[in-house]
Amino acid sequence: MKTAQIPAPAFAGPLVSLQRLRPLLGTWVSIEAHCATREQGLRAIESAFEAVRSVGHCLHPLEPGSDLTRIAQAPAGKRVTIDSRTWEVLALAVRLHRASGGVFDPCIPSSEAGLTALRLSPPARNGRPPWWVELQERVTLDCGGIAKGYAVDCAVAALRSAGCVSGLVNAGGDLRAFGPREYTVMLRRAGFAHGPPQTRGMLVLRDAALAVSEVDASERPPQHRGYYDRTRPHAARGTACVAGQYAAVLAPSAMVADALTKCVLLSTPPVTKRLLSLFAARQL
Repeated sequence: MKTAQIPAPAFAGPLVSLQRLRPLLGTWVSIEAHCATREQGLRAIESAFEAVRSVGHCLHPLEPGSDLTRIAQAPAGKRVTIDSRTWEVLALAVRLHRASGGVFDPCIPSSEAGLTALRLSPPARNGRPPWWVELQERVTLDCGGIAKGYAVDCAVAALRSAGCVSGLVNAGGDLRAFGPREYTVMLRRAGFAHGPPQTRGMLVLRDAALAVSEVDASERPPQHRGYYDRTRPHAARGTACVAGQYAAVLAPSAMVADALTKCVLLSTPPVTKRLLSLFAARQL
């Protein structure tokens, strides 16, 4: 499934604008849609929320029956069947892991092995299964640094498929706009335990994605045990480097933007520059 390649439909008449807000993914998810009719917009938004909910279940690190839970419970040598969405997220994670020299690693620090212990099935022909991951060693994954962005991309794909001309999906700092409409976004550091929010400036977002990550954000869901723990030394996979406390990345997709904020936080400037260029992204 290539969520970033579904074109938005053209529509010449007046558009209906709808916006809805729901708690999902451990945060508030806001979805705005612009389409021909109110009925079409309501169906599109419901489809987008369902896409977010479904991705959240597949990639939850602790929820019974989720792909990540089944992977964590599997013994070494086991081949685990996974959802296509999980495969897509892990495929990008593996690519980023290699490109960053191991900095990007969704395995929790206490895991017995890192991402190199995973072997993914080859890309499925025509988007059809099987999708699987094979474990050379036991692995515990936490995709909190990439899954939320991917859920935003899936919501955008749902809005496009339902006929929306433009829209915006915002999941607690990971957002993506599509279509010709421009959105003004305020960049700020929020949710800190040590002080009030700090405004960082304004950004006009059009047909692009933005992600923001903070090392010490107090509102981070407690189940996420991965990337932010790497700001502390961990003997099994070396000592993490913290290049900064705050990162904002603009990219073609929310999944890429979300993942790259972790690389910006933990990588050296030369590695960061190379990764941003590789994924056609920009640090703000």
